[in-house]
Amino acid sequence: MNRRQLVLDLLDGNTESQYVPAGFFIHFDSDCHKGQAAIDKHMEYFRYTGMDFVKVQYEAGFPPFPGVEKPVDWAKVPMAGKEFFADQLAVVDGLVKAAKDEALVIVTLYSPFMLAGFAGGLNRVLEHIRADPAQFKKGIEIITDSLLVFVRECIKLGVDGFYTSTQGGEARRLGSTAAFTECVKPFDLTVMNEVNDACDFNILHICDYLYGYSDLSHFLDYPGDVVNCNLRVGSEDMTPHDLSEMFGRPFMGGMERKGTIASGNADQIRTEVQSLLAGAGDRYMLGADCTLPADLDWDNVRTAITAAHEHSTV
Repeated sequence: MNRRQLVLDLLDGNTESQYVPAGFFIHFDSDCHKGQAAIDKHMEYFRYTGMDFVKVQYEAGFPPFPGVEKPVDWAKVPMAGKEFFADQLAVVDGLVKAAKDEALVIVTLYSPFMLAGFAGGLNRVLEHIRADPAQFKKGIEIITDSLLVFVRECIKLGVDGFYTSTQGGEARRLGSTAAFTECVKPFDLTVMNEVNDACDFNILHICDYLYGYSDLSHFLDYPGDVVNCNLRVGSEDMTPHDLSEMFGRPFMGGMERKGTIASGNADQIRTEVQSLLAGAGDRYMLGADCTLPADLDWDNVRTAITAAHEHSTV
C-alpha cells in the first residue's frame, strides 16, 4: 500500500490502522522558490525526510499595493490573474507530475486576510478593519476572487488538496470577535468551501505564528479533513486526542516548531514523539504547530518521522 492510501485511511473512521503518518514543513532558500530548482528541492526534502505527503510551499505572495492609505482605497486593490501565479503554478504542476503516483500532493494556501497583509501591510489592515470594515471588505473580496483563480488552476493541475491557513481570530489580533466574524471568516469560508468540495484531502491550519488563541470555537465549523494547530489553547494544554474530539476529525501536530525538533538531539526527539503517540488516539498525524525554522537540520525531521513510522509496527 503506498503512502497515498495510508494517509487517506486516516480519514476513514471505520478503517483500523496502526500506521502513523507524519509531515513537517520548512521554507526553502529563495533560489528554490520557482522553476525546476523549487521542484527538485521539494522532492529532495520529501525523499530525505520520509514524510507521507508533499506539501507545496506558497512563495508567490500577493501584488503589493502601497496605494492603500485610507480605508476607501481598498476598493482599488488590483485583481491578480493567472499570469501573476504562473511561477507558482509551474511548481505545482511539476510536483504533481513528480510525486502524485506515490503520495498526496497538497498546496499551501494563505487566507485572504493574510494576503491582504501582503498587499497593504498588516498594521494598516488591522487599522482599517477597526476604522471602516465595510471599505476593507471591498478589498478582501477582490483578494478572495484572485485567490480563487489560483485555487482553480491548482485543481485543474490535479492536486489532491490544500493546506488552508487562517489567521485573524487570535486573542490579541483584531480585538473583537465581531471584527473577525465580519471581515475574515466569510472570506476564509468562501475559499475553503470550494477547496473542500473539489478535493479529497485538505488540512485546516489554525495559525498562531504571532499570537495565541483564547479558544478555538470560531473554527469548529471550518471545513477541512484534518485540523492542525497548537496544543496550547488559552491557558490550557490539550492533547492531540482532545483536539481530534473537539473538531470531530483527525488531528495533525503535537510538536512545537521551535522546540525539541528544532534544537534537540535524536534521543530527545524520539522520546517526545513516543510521548505524543501514547496519548494521541487512533486518528493522528505527527507534525508541528507551524512551519519549522528554515535552518533546521533535516536529520531532525527524519528522526521524528521515522519514530512515528516505527511506532506503527509496535
